[in-house]
Amino acid sequence: MTNHMIGKVLQARYQIVQSLGAGVFGQTYIAVDIDYPENPKCVVKQLKVNSSQPSYLDTLRLRFLTETETLKRLGCHNQIPELIACFEEHERFYLVQEFIEGHSLTAELPIKTHWEAIWSESAVVEFLQDVLEILEFVHSQGVIHCDVKPENIVRRASDGKLVLIDFGSIQAIDFGIDVESPIYRVPVTSLGYIPPEQFIGQTRPNSDIYALGMIAIQALTGLSPLQLQVDSYTNEIIWRFENTPVSDYLAAILSQMIRYDYQERLQSATQVLHILKQMVWETQLPVKIIGTQDRPSLKAGDEHKKNLAKNHASSSPPLLTGMRVGLLTNSVLMGLGAYSLMNHVQVPVGTEALYKATEEYQTGDLQEAIALAKSIPAQSNIYPEAQATIDEWQQDWKLAAQTYQLVEKAFQEKKWADVFRLSAQVPDILYWQTKTEKIVDQARSNIEGQGQELLTQAFNKAADKDFSRALEHLRKVPVESSASTIAQEKLVEYKDKQYIRATYFLQKAYNQAFVGNFDSAIKFLHEIPENTPAYSQAQVKLAEYTEKQQQSQGQNVALSKAISASKKNNLQIRHTLTSHVESLNAVDDLQEVNIQSH
Repeated sequence: MTNHMIGKVLQARYQIVQSLGAGVFGQTYIAVDIDYPENPKCVVKQLKVNSSQPSYLDTLRLRFLTETETLKRLGCHNQIPELIACFEEHERFYLVQEFIEGHSLTAELPIKTHWEAIWSESAVVEFLQDVLEILEFVHSQGVIHCDVKPENIVRRASDGKLVLIDFGSIQAIDFGIDVESPIYRVPVTSLGYIPPEQFIGQTRPNSDIYALGMIAIQALTGLSPLQLQVDSYTNEIIWRFENTPVSDYLAAILSQMIRYDYQERLQSATQVLHILKQMVWETQLPVKIIGTQDRPSLKAGDEHKKNLAKNHASSSPPLLTGMRVGLLTNSVLMGLGAYSLMNHVQVPVGTEALYKATEEYQTGDLQEAIALAKSIPAQSNIYPEAQATIDEWQQDWKLAAQTYQLVEKAFQEKKWADVFRLSAQVPDILYWQTKTEKIVDQARSNIEGQGQELLTQAFNKAADKDFSRALEHLRKVPVESSASTIAQEKLVEYKDKQYIRATYFLQKAYNQAFVGNFDSAIKFLHEIPENTPAYSQAQVKLAEYTEKQQQSQGQNVALSKAISASKKNNLQIRHTLTSHVESLNAVDDLQEVNIQSH
């Protein structure tokens, strides 16, 4: 039915050369891009269309556009095919994706129980870590793959890396419409890898974890999922037998990955990765740990194990150990217990004691933990590990206590940055990390209060147009405070306003100086803040206007003296004239007397 597509050219560019089969998404083909001389291969997927009704096509078109946007984001990952193009042609929807040259994981998995092809435990762990890292990214984008199976995992020929393909069945994590997967709609190759909840429309991110666990079990047993039996009472899959080459630790993890009830299953790719890393570290499996930088493969040797412990402690976020104790100790121990009941496999002597000791150590009773670890008999296969663990516990406990004291001191001195920095250095001991977290929480609370108070003070000063003081308050807002974001925004705003205001004062000073009012000009110049571009010019003008002010004052004094002297001269002249007139009058009187006497 698909032969009519062979040779067809889509978008005048992609020529179909081979059919790859049909799936839930629709039909898949290999095509060549004839726009390029070398005609590179690509994968073309045709979306299944069940109706030509306009309303149906509009709905499908919207969903197509939404999912292609998701595929674009996913394609940014190095181990996911890149989305090259998406288009609609003749009411058919097409995706063009990168073609991955290589072979599917199906070619590497053992068939039935040919033990020479069974994977080693380290190979399984490395495979799990590789694919979990991809799923961690996929789930972080808000989608679930929904069809993780061997044929959708390709070993890339160019570099040997695993690539997760065929995202045609992806669903949004909160997708609530049309998500059921009835048996008749599921490809035969997907059966056995799809978890129970996916058939009833309750798909979860850990549905992909289930599928990945089933592939790992197939690698260890040589049995496909449909060949495994199911416990009629618990609905759990029975997969481990006496001759299955797998440790109790990894067996328990795998069993937690494929639990029938998704609520009891390991919840996320990140969670499984943490546990696997812990297992590798504790058991010293020769497996490269994904997510570390230039960390060597694990080898035997106490010195190397101590170095790894230090690296692990420094890179782990606060309270990660709490998750490990709650999940690793309890879940793995429960898994071992459940496994013992189901398959009649006995837990090695001393394992429970060491786990119990670990629990005591993590919850704060170091002496009881050491006593339990020392109670493990010398003939136990984990006796050497227990002895090494005791030494590590004592060293880490001492370091944790010292670091905690430094955190307390930093808190008392209100050195919030040191509180956060030091808290991250507390070793992975739940007891000490819980105590430290309380101080960190209090520090955060204090920082929030301090940040909000400084922000309020800054706002008040800005309202008074005192931007210099406002900026001082904003610069004191702790970067760890939630107010820091607002403070950074207001710093930019208030600097601009301070600049505008300084420029305004400078112009006002110019205007006052122009009319000879140097006193007012100088007052405006004094208002210009030191940390503004106008400040240097203001200082130049301040010196100039001060000098002119002094000159003006000197001229006024001289003028005043001149006026005063002039007034004095006028008085003297008036006095002289008056005396002269009086003298003349006296002569006249005398003459008058003389005339009369004659």
